[in-house]
Amino acid sequence: MRILHVIPALAPRFGGPSKVVSEMCRELARRGEQVAIYTTNLDGPGNLNIPLRRPIRDESGLETTYFPIYPHSYYCMSVSMAAALKRDVPRYDIVHIHSLYRFTTTAAAHYCHAYGVPYLMMPHGTLDPFMFQRHRPRKRLYEALFDRPHLDGAAAVHFTTLEEMELAKATGFGLKGVIVPLGVVPEKLGGEEDVEEFRAKWPQTRGKKVVLFLGRVNFKKGLDLLARAFGEVCRQRDDVHLFIAGPDDEGYGTQVRRWLEDEAVLGRTTFSGMVLGREKAAALAAADVFVLPSYSENFGIAVAEALAAGLPVVISNRVNIWREVALAGAGIVVNCDVAELKRALLEVLDNRALRQEMGEAGRRLASESFSWPSAVDKLMAVYRDIVTCQVTGRSVSGSKSFVARQPEET
Repeated sequence: MRILHVIPALAPRFGGPSKVVSEMCRELARRGEQVAIYTTNLDGPGNLNIPLRRPIRDESGLETTYFPIYPHSYYCMSVSMAAALKRDVPRYDIVHIHSLYRFTTTAAAHYCHAYGVPYLMMPHGTLDPFMFQRHRPRKRLYEALFDRPHLDGAAAVHFTTLEEMELAKATGFGLKGVIVPLGVVPEKLGGEEDVEEFRAKWPQTRGKKVVLFLGRVNFKKGLDLLARAFGEVCRQRDDVHLFIAGPDDEGYGTQVRRWLEDEAVLGRTTFSGMVLGREKAAALAAADVFVLPSYSENFGIAVAEALAAGLPVVISNRVNIWREVALAGAGIVVNCDVAELKRALLEVLDNRALRQEMGEAGRRLASESFSWPSAVDKLMAVYRDIVTCQVTGRSVSGSKSFVARQPEET
């Protein structure tokens, strides 16, 4: 099958979506599908130093083409990408479009509609009520002009959890949802040597219980709650250290530092910036508990990575895999509440046996529920169903069996 994915940006600083799309497409390519990604060279305040307008092929057979943006903004306007989509969309059997409120989304959906090529849209959490209400007047106009008709015209909207799909109903859009979970490529677990290198690089963590936050430092991650809860934890224990690993989104780290300073625990916190590869594996191996008290998280790929590494997790019930985590006994789920978060962190930190039990449960959960082979099996079933409907002339939008069957299969 010829499959095109279109995403605004793939730079690692953008976290889950960038990682997810790359890994999803590599798994598709390994199976022999003809898979391509069209994206831009956006990299936060700068641009990626990467060849433009020509496909870059990796060892799996996946081809990724980066296009320049102009003017530089998170809207990701790219005239050259639009021209490539106009030329190339008819060559594909199906197009998978990622995110909303971006030029790349609008251009891809426009040409799919123009050429009659079926497409899925994957909102990546933008239809969660918490995110949906941000900048509402501006978004309302964009929806009326572009995103609403494009969502209506999609063969399906790809949600990663039932929780995400249920939350999206609050938008009032008539969404034809399918549920296909995501996977993780388990990081090679850090060994004793890696952990020792981690301690040597960050000597302030030596001899401490490490609370790990791994992800973008931005407004939705609940870092205001974490700063206050960690302050409370430190007033009861003197052997803990908070390790915040991730890129700073738009200078938000300055505010987080102020909150930690207000709690008198800034000196017991490390901001490492983004960690990748072996350094990330070492951070997961050196940590005692992973924490993510987000106000909104459509899946939580960092949570799945922590589970795969055997790390107990403390997450909010706004992280949409919280039910799976709670059912598996792989961590503690809390409301977005400082007192609950503090109690959960102390419960895990105070009980070594509980940490080990949760870690083992997390590994099982990640292996059984969050693997790419399993996720791509389900995704290919969706693709085939959509393409079959297109070829036979049946209306996907009117096919109740198509919409209803996917949640049952997943």
